This record gives sequence, C-alpha cells and structure tokens, in this order.
Amino acid sequence: MDEGKNKKIHDVKDWLVKEYAGIRTGQAAPALLDSIKVEQYGAKVPVNQVGSVGVEDARTLRVSTWDAGVIPAVEKAIREADLGVSVSTDSAGLRVIFPELTSERRVQLVKLAKQKLEEARVSIRSIRDDCMKELDNKQKSGDISEDEKFTEKEKVQKIVDSANKELEDLFSKKESEISV
Repeated sequence: MDEGKNKKIHDVKDWLVKEYAGIRTGQAAPALLDSIKVEQYGAKVPVNQVGSVGVEDARTLRVSTWDAGVIPAVEKAIREADLGVSVSTDSAGLRVIFPELTSERRVQLVKLAKQKLEEARVSIRSIRDDCMKELDNKQKSGDISEDEKFTEKEKVQKIVDSANKELEDLFSKKESEISV
C-alpha cells in the first residue's frame, strides 16, 4: 500500500475523531462550539477566534471574548446553532449551559455515532478496493507475480483490519462517554 493510501486511511480516522468531537455527551467540551461561526467585522469567523472557550464545570462552557462588543454576536450565533443549550451573558463573556441528556437523546446520539462509524468504514473499504484493483492491474501487466500480488493483498488487508479496529475503538469510547 503506497503512502497516499496510508494518508487517506489516516485522514478517515481524523475525520471520525472530529465528527465525534462534535457529538455532545453529558460533558461540556469546547470542541462542541468549533462549528459555530460568529459575524464579526463583516466576516464569519469561528468562536475560538473571537475569544477563549473553556470548561467552567461539567455542564458549562465559558466563552470569554477579547472584545466586549462582540458578545451579542456570539450569543446570537450560539442560539442560532440550535445546540439545545442555554446561553447567559455577563460582563466577563458568556456561559453556555448544557442540559442533562435524556435517555432518548442518548440513544439518538449513539445511533448518530454508529452512523459516522459506518461512513468511515465505507471510506476505508473504498480505499482497500482501490488498492486491490491496483494490485490486480499490476499483476496483469506483469509488474508483479501472482505470489507477490497475494502477499501485497494480505498486507493491505492487515492495514485495513487495523484501521477498522481503531475506528471501532473510537466508537466504543464515544459510546461509553454518551452512556455515562
């Protein structure tokens, strides 16, 4: 398997990690606000570029803006993101309060995490299929022998199995975070 394919597999893992960071668990995490864009000086910028986002307690994030004038825009952006959170402002910035997850919501989040896992698996399968086709074509054109093709296919499958195991571990970890 060439470096390009290894990078693609690594990119799939990175994608899944980012997707899972955006799935809310019982804990407040600054990554949950990463996708929110704030209108500032005529441009949309991420929340973490207008202030710092920190954890105040298990269910509360504190957004401390660098410019007090941008607080209303941050509050509006968070409310419009429809994350199911409440927002309160004070002189130091904003508090983003996450409600307790209901059991129904936890089930929905686990389903969403499973769906993201399946999307990642499909991507890995696609990469594997590309590698297998390349190996078949190399063997047909005489670049490698049939034995070499089978050896390479086994190597590719081991890499794919390892990647799928890592994806499964990421899912298990996220599932346990959601279920707490």
